[in-house]
Parts: sequence; C-alpha cells; structure tokens
Amino acid sequence: MYQESLAAPQRKVLLSGKKEVTPDNLAEALAQAIGIEIATIPLYLYTYYSLNRSPDQEAMQAAIVPLLEKAGLSPEEAAAKALDLSAEIMVYANKAGALIMSVVVEEMLHLALSSNVMQALCGVPELVGKSPVFPAVLPGHEPVFTMDLAPFSLDQLKTFLKIESPDEIHPDLLRAAPFPYITIGKFYEQIKHCISTCDIPFRAAPQLVPGRGYYIPNSIDTVYYDKQHRPQYANAGDSGDLIEVVDKASACTAIEIIQHQGEGNEGVEGLLPDNTPNCAAPRIRADYDDPSGEELSHFEKFAQAWCTYKELTTRLEPYGITADTVRSWFVLELPVNPKTAQYPANLQKLSTLLNAIYTYIFVMTEACYKKEGNTQYEIFIFGIHKSMIFLLNSICGFMTGQKYTNDKGVEVLAGPTFEDYAFDSASSPKAQLLALFNEAVAVYPDIQYLGTRLQDMPDVAL
Repeated sequence: MYQESLAAPQRKVLLSGKKEVTPDNLAEALAQAIGIEIATIPLYLYTYYSLNRSPDQEAMQAAIVPLLEKAGLSPEEAAAKALDLSAEIMVYANKAGALIMSVVVEEMLHLALSSNVMQALCGVPELVGKSPVFPAVLPGHEPVFTMDLAPFSLDQLKTFLKIESPDEIHPDLLRAAPFPYITIGKFYEQIKHCISTCDIPFRAAPQLVPGRGYYIPNSIDTVYYDKQHRPQYANAGDSGDLIEVVDKASACTAIEIIQHQGEGNEGVEGLLPDNTPNCAAPRIRADYDDPSGEELSHFEKFAQAWCTYKELTTRLEPYGITADTVRSWFVLELPVNPKTAQYPANLQKLSTLLNAIYTYIFVMTEACYKKEGNTQYEIFIFGIHKSMIFLLNSICGFMTGQKYTNDKGVEVLAGPTFEDYAFDSASSPKAQLLALFNEAVAVYPDIQYLGTRLQDMPDVAL
C-alpha cells in the first residue's frame, strides 16, 4: 500500500519519530495493533444497532407531504415526491447499516490476521479483557481524538473517518503512547518493515487459517437493497481472507490486507482541514480494496455514507425537513457511552448477560490459538459464529427496544454497553453464562428462545 522507500537513512519515519518497531519490541507493537482492532469492534457495532434499517415508509410519507405542500407543491406533486424521498431514506438507512456491519466483519478479520502474525512471531495473542472503556481513544494515535459509543450521526461518521483516514488528521491534542502513529496504515507499515528486514524466527503454532469456512465476508446483515429492490453486497469475495502466517511474505500479505481494507490505496484523498471528507471529489468509483473493483475501503465506505447523508439532508432543508427530522425516522436515540451500573436492576441483568456473551467471543477466539484440528473448528464455527451472528445480535436488538427512566427522570432507550465481563475462575465461563441467562430470562421471558443456542455453545476454559 505505502510504496515509499524504507531503506535508511532516507526512510520516512512512520511513528512520529518517537519509537520504532524492532525485534525486541515487536510483541508490544503487535499487542497494540490487536488492541486497535478490538477497540473498533464495539464502536462500530453500537452505531449499527442504533439504526432502524426498515423505517416506516408510510409514516415518513405522511410527515413529508404537508411540508412539501407548505413549500408550494401541489398535492399530487407532494405525494409523488414524498414517495420518492421516503424510498431514498429507506435505502440509505438500510445501506448505512450494511456498510457499517461489513466493516465490523472485516475488523474481525483484521483481529484474526494481526493475531496470526503475533502467534507466528511472538506467542499466543491476548484478547480477553482488552476492550476499551468508553469514552476511549485509539491506542497510540496522534493526534488524540475521543471515541464514543454513540448512535448514528454525521459526527459519529466523522469519528469513523478519523479512525480509517489514510492521511494525518488535524490535531486536537497529543498523548504519550507505547507506539505513537499518525495513521493505522503507517503503524502497520512499521511493523511490516521490521518483519521483512529482520531475521525473526517463525514458530509453528495454531492459527485461524483459510479454507475452513472461518471467514465469511457477507451475511444477511451486510446486504442492502437499492430503490429497484435489487440486493447489493457491501463486501466482495476477493477483498481479503485469512492468511496462515509462516514466513515473511505471508506476514506481509496479512498486514497488507488490513491496510488496503481499512484505508484503501495510496494517493487517495483523505480528510479536509475540518476532518470531513471532500464530497466535491468523485466518490462513485473512488477507492476499492479488491482486485475486481467491487468493494470500497473502510474509509471510502464511511466517506460515501457521510457525503450521501449530508447531501440528502441539505437537499431537504428548503422544504422545512430538518436534518434532525430525517435522522429521527431511522435512528434510535440510544444513550452515549452507557454503563451497566447506570441501568436499573432489571436491565443490569440483561446488560451483564450481553457483556458476558461479548467477552466469551474473545475467550473462544483466544482458545483457537491454543487448539488445533476439530477442536478449533468446533470452537469457531459453533461458538464464535453462533455467538456473534445470533446470540449477540439477538440480545443487542432486544436491548435497544427496552426503555428505562434515567437519572434526570426522562424515559430513554437502553443500549449495549460492550464492557468486559470478569469471569470467575471457580467455574467454567459457560456455566456462568447459563447462570446469567437464567437471571435475565426471569425478568425478560421474551429471550427464552435463546436458551437452546446458549446451551449448545462450546465449553471453553479461561
């Protein structure tokens, strides 16, 4: 991706000139890289679950028609335009959800790829208990910016763009970090330089490898429909896959997949001085991360989502349809940076169960680097796929439909907190999950149907 020469002494410093990756600190650098990937997953998921991907078209039309008539359109013109605008908003809401989930899927791939590199060169990756506490910062990023668990908005998309930006973003403040870096891609470039130029032995140990069905680029949550109701897939099959890391070449390939999927290709325009994308630039076929030119990089997905939403809301303002009104039609007003402790007792039981399932995903993923063959396969397919796609998805969806009265006396929606759950070593994590489920289902019997799925989960030790 980054083709600049790395030969000393002309080599461009990629980590703000403060600390370079060497064989002695490679494990620390890879741990930080893994931490970056872990940090993005709950952030993107939270915003995804704030989206209503199937908003009420009739309700939107009913709200839009009188505003259009007030702006001077005839009843017939207003009805026709309201139908078209409501369809456009429906497509956008569904597509925004698909794009965000498609990035989550690839962030999980990046977590596996960076963990494979760690496993091959330094030892078993440590994944459990590494989720950030929000509000959070991206480990090592300069300049520092705050990441919030927050519902969908232009500001939230702006945060996503800062994370995936191929260029330096404009500074807020600086903070000390183990490995300061300007962009994630440049940080990975420094890791790649160390691996490719130094003689570091590769060890044989279990990894998440291709060809076993572990990585699936698309699911029902990464598909959206255009205005002609044709299915569109947010991820492409040739964008990237798991790589078994056995030598320098395979390690570099794994890193390049992370770079290309995230920031895209070298030379693509980054953010403007206000850290927003340049919507005047051509963004239709702007930056693909796959050979067939069918999938946009993470940065480009978020840039197009930002520009499309900005253009849509700007276009509707003359009719008296405000940006807040448009947003209210498809965004759930979830709390910002919620904590389980802030919820009433009944919701705490549901939130704790959700956090335990979320944490167990990392317990199982880490176990895959200690197990081989059928055991690893069963953990990943029957555990991680089931928990991420079904259990976590189901409980997150259920939780965002629950209301409670906050400390200001206002009734608000609840949101998943994505906090690390501290499993007790006295019993197995699965046994504790089942106990937490029994407590939650006693309060929320509607989730009873999840019990069988939870019972079928692999029993993985800490």
